[in-house]
Amino acid sequence: MSGFSGRKDTVLAICYDFDKTLSPTDMQAQGYIQSVGYDVGEFWKKTNILAEKNEMDSNLAYMYVMMDEARGRLVFNREKLQEYGSKVVLFPGVEEWFDRLNEYGREKGITVEHYIISSGLKEMIEGTEIAKKGVFKKIYASSFFYDDRGVATWPAQVINYTNKTQYLFRIEKGVLDINDNGVNEYFAPENMRVPFRNMVYIGDSDTDIPCMKLVNINGGHSIGVYNPETMNKDRVYKMLRDNRIRYFAPADYREGTELDGLLKNIIDKTAAYEVLETKHFKDVYETK
Repeated sequence: MSGFSGRKDTVLAICYDFDKTLSPTDMQAQGYIQSVGYDVGEFWKKTNILAEKNEMDSNLAYMYVMMDEARGRLVFNREKLQEYGSKVVLFPGVEEWFDRLNEYGREKGITVEHYIISSGLKEMIEGTEIAKKGVFKKIYASSFFYDDRGVATWPAQVINYTNKTQYLFRIEKGVLDINDNGVNEYFAPENMRVPFRNMVYIGDSDTDIPCMKLVNINGGHSIGVYNPETMNKDRVYKMLRDNRIRYFAPADYREGTELDGLLKNIIDKTAAYEVLETKHFKDVYETK
């Protein structure tokens, strides 16, 4: 029998919602809605009414209204959506956050990876400066299908609060392609690429609760963030009382902040705990 070769490199996956988590407001409200002549509140009211009247998914409703209102006003293509994305405002420190945590992880022997799991638009997220730098291992978000002229004509992918959880399982198993059915295969615990205990989910609201709960009950870390300008903690208080999150902090991603310290502590804990897990699986292997 060959000896135990040890576990693979330890990966810590940090998963983020986008709107009101990395950015202070909805991405559509930072240029697109105004460009089609709507007040932000009126636009969302229209999409909500459409969803309610037609028993329609709210994300499909907003995607339909975006396409419909663009007709005759602008060319609704990938490039235009990415252009809107390039203007999206981010919370303080987001631009430097990823490289800093990656470096801290390397110092501790941990590979840190970053994932987006959002009901917002993939094309707009891809247009942000952080995405252009390649900081995300994968962006899971709603997106459009484009015809042979490059114009958006149909939803290609729709992500809502319930189906967000499938992407956590993909990350766990390392099956990242959304069309790869291998995510349904059985993986032994020692073969999980990113066990749930090595996942962090950062979000801001009720739409993140299924992911937060799934991460929590499997030993991971869920964090609620709130706007550091308004300091309104009502949502994170409720999520903590309801056992949806383990921690909360202002969405301030600068070095030395509460959120920065919290993630570094999680990296420290991951490094220490994986020493014990390696010992456990070594002992299990010896009994075979």
